[in-house]
Amino acid sequence: MPAEEFDPPTRTELEAAAFRRLVAHLRERSDVQNIDLMNLAGFCRNCLSRWYREAAEAKGLTLADADAREIIYGMPYKEWQAKYQKEATQAQKAEFTKASAGH
Repeated sequence: MPAEEFDPPTRTELEAAAFRRLVAHLRERSDVQNIDLMNLAGFCRNCLSRWYREAAEAKGLTLADADAREIIYGMPYKEWQAKYQKEATQAQKAEFTKASAGH
C-alpha cells in the first residue's frame, strides 16, 4: 500500500515511529560525529533538534533549544559533548567546507 493511501492518523503514527527509531539509532551510535553526519547527509543531531523545536513552535508550543537537544541526544547537550564529541580532523573540516559551499 503506498504511503499516500494511509489515513492521516496512521501515517502520523508510522512517521512518529520512524522518527523515534532514528533518534534511538543516533543515541546508540555516539561514535558517529555530527560533522560526519553533516558531510554525508547534510544534517546532524543539532539540525534534528532544531526541526523538532520548530515543529513545536508551529503548534504554538515553546521549547528551548537546550530542551530540544536533550530530547534528541538523550542527555543535556554539554554532557553529550563531553562524553562523545571529538575534535574534527582537518579532513572532516575540509569536507564540511566543501559541502557547505555547494548549498
